Amino acid sequence: MSFEWEWFPKLAEGLPLTLQITFSCIAIGIVLGVLLALGRVYGHRILRGICIVYIQFFRGTPLLVQLFIVYNGFPNLGITLTALQSGILALGLNTAAYQAEYFRGAIQAVRGGQMLAARSLGMSLPQAIRYAILPQAFRLVLPAWSNEFILMLKYSSIVFTVTLLDLMGKAKRLAARDSRSFEIFLVAALYYLVLVFIVSTLLRLLEKRVRIPGLGAPSQHR
Repeated sequence: MSFEWEWFPKLAEGLPLTLQITFSCIAIGIVLGVLLALGRVYGHRILRGICIVYIQFFRGTPLLVQLFIVYNGFPNLGITLTALQSGILALGLNTAAYQAEYFRGAIQAVRGGQMLAARSLGMSLPQAIRYAILPQAFRLVLPAWSNEFILMLKYSSIVFTVTLLDLMGKAKRLAARDSRSFEIFLVAALYYLVLVFIVSTLLRLLEKRVRIPGLGAPSQHR
């Protein structure tokens, strides 16, 4: 087994796209996930039902199928997206379902007296959620949410199936060119390993900085 040094810079060309997809998906997931969580906790019966159906669909079907629905299926509905837009949308919608459960657990972990205290001060329900509940919930959710960030960093690799040249796409192209699949994919795996290590370290530092001693949100496993 031997390695060609040219593989390393070639694969590194796919890193910016991998990071762009990961951060974009996580951003979509945070916004939509918070809204879904609030809908489940504070919404009326119909809204809760809609949120539950959404979450169950995206947690209960394969991510690859969801990606193909967006990339190959949406054009049949008159919705044409680029490969990058399709990848970001599909992964963003998927991670939103998981993040919704993380946020829901964190919101429910905030003591009920916090809401009562906020309402007794004259805050409306939206104000109480914004100023009293969510700031605490965001701190509580971080340990579980960190896992989702790392998972999406790895799951972003499936976008090569829709022709995107991210890290995995570059590896696939090099493997087809050089017929050295084992070595090339091993190098790609090392890149992902380094990325995960860096992200994990940064998230642990952030978690220690904002942690509330003695409290934590339950994890939602895939």
